[in-house]
Amino acid sequence: MKTVILCGGIGYRLKEETEFKPKPMVQIGGKPILWHIMKMYAHHGFNDFIIALGYKGDLIRQYFLNEQNMIYDFTLNTSTGKSKPHKTGIKSDKFVITFVNTGEESLPGERILRIKDYIPKTDKNFMVTYGDGVSDISIKDVVKFHIKQKTIGTITGVHPRTKWGLLNIDKVDKTATSFVEKPVLNQWVNGGFMVFKREFFNFLKPGEMEHESLKRLIKKRQLSIYTHDGFWHCMDTYPDVDNLNKMWKEDPKWKIWQD
Repeated sequence: MKTVILCGGIGYRLKEETEFKPKPMVQIGGKPILWHIMKMYAHHGFNDFIIALGYKGDLIRQYFLNEQNMIYDFTLNTSTGKSKPHKTGIKSDKFVITFVNTGEESLPGERILRIKDYIPKTDKNFMVTYGDGVSDISIKDVVKFHIKQKTIGTITGVHPRTKWGLLNIDKVDKTATSFVEKPVLNQWVNGGFMVFKREFFNFLKPGEMEHESLKRLIKKRQLSIYTHDGFWHCMDTYPDVDNLNKMWKEDPKWKIWQD
């Protein structure tokens, strides 16, 4: 089953980083967050990706085209331009990647629509995720749930983490009884790990966010929610980048793969 990763947005709230690179190329632990996401999927046996490119998409292409030369020692013949890698015991990633230019300013819904021709007609389902979120979720379980539900779409419900510390206040004397630093909330949001039947393309329209197509599915009771109570973290702001890099050093809960 193919996995579509939406990598075309600018990432305005990460301007310090995205002025020079696309958001999925922001590094966590010395590797782009896009790589972390792909490692998660590959761990569960899904290593066939379609990367929907947009803003500075050439940098994503270059990274994967040159990755082998970045991993291995190599000998370069400057007269022919040919290089020969020297295996050093480092394992290279076994990704199969289709790069698709989906437009500089396309919205996510249209980006999904533009990769339609790259989903084989024999494939009944395909997956979609964003290029900025990591989790310890079992992708296999999401797919099994989707097939069991028999709905056109399945998205993953996760608990968001508030960006502010929350106060509890005594109702009588109005004094603070507790302060919780950036807690995980009880509400559910779309965590970005999604599975769709091919029919989903009929619910997408040019020039729209993906949310509009999900609303159409909801009206027809064709959207299922796989709930995940475990770890999930989205890289939306610069403090998120710092937090994920700190986690990578101390306790990377999304690192479900073996080196």
